[in-house]
Amino acid sequence: MTSTQSKRLAGKVAIVTGGNSGIGLATAQSFASEGAQVMIAARRQADGDAAVASIIAAGGEAAFIATDVADSASVRRMVQATVECFGRLDIAFNNAGFPGQVDALITDADEQRFDQVMGVNVRGVWLCMKYQIPEMLKAGGGSIINCSSITGLRGGQRSSAYYTSKHAVVGMTKAVAMEFAAQNVRVNAICPGMVMTDMLTGALACAPEKFEMLKSRISMGRLAQPEEVADAVVWLACDESRYVTGVALPVDGGMSI
Repeated sequence: MTSTQSKRLAGKVAIVTGGNSGIGLATAQSFASEGAQVMIAARRQADGDAAVASIIAAGGEAAFIATDVADSASVRRMVQATVECFGRLDIAFNNAGFPGQVDALITDADEQRFDQVMGVNVRGVWLCMKYQIPEMLKAGGGSIINCSSITGLRGGQRSSAYYTSKHAVVGMTKAVAMEFAAQNVRVNAICPGMVMTDMLTGALACAPEKFEMLKSRISMGRLAQPEEVADAVVWLACDESRYVTGVALPVDGGMSI
């Protein structure tokens, strides 16, 4: 844990969706290490409990609520439970995501899979902001960070639903940032590149020949660790970025250059 003097999020309360693994878990742990009380929201109870235990073991404060971000009632319960547990809401990292159908032309893509991608990646982010923002306004403002991707900043082939969803997150971020900037609610998007998460390693396992090709496109020559993305999310959450809103920030080792 960081020292009391250097905790940038002391006194703040944060929600992290998809906070039981990968970038979400790393960010929840970083939020807690910076002094925030953290509500981890995800579907898997056992992994959520383990995430909470890791934060408590490190001296932080956290709780877990089982949440389906594509379901309005579930998202409302998530926000309500956070306020009941910790008293307020200041920060939200809307990170929960669904990978979609990889390596399929649109003509071969499954329609049900498309609906699942949009339900989590687009509707989920929209619902989270819809119910998070009123509580932030009660607290005098807040910071929302939505998880897009470098796929939300460029075109791509054979994963049209996923690319579409991540572009939608960027557009939604900019629209909502404009709506609430004057009320001290900042809304930004983080756009990770290739990060060593279970989602990525699973996709690469299906097509291992793509690994070196993808790595060669990264200017820094390596994949990111989840903690490196978490560092950027923490910066967008804290007062050091207080004049930043409506931004889609690549954290990709130069892959989008």
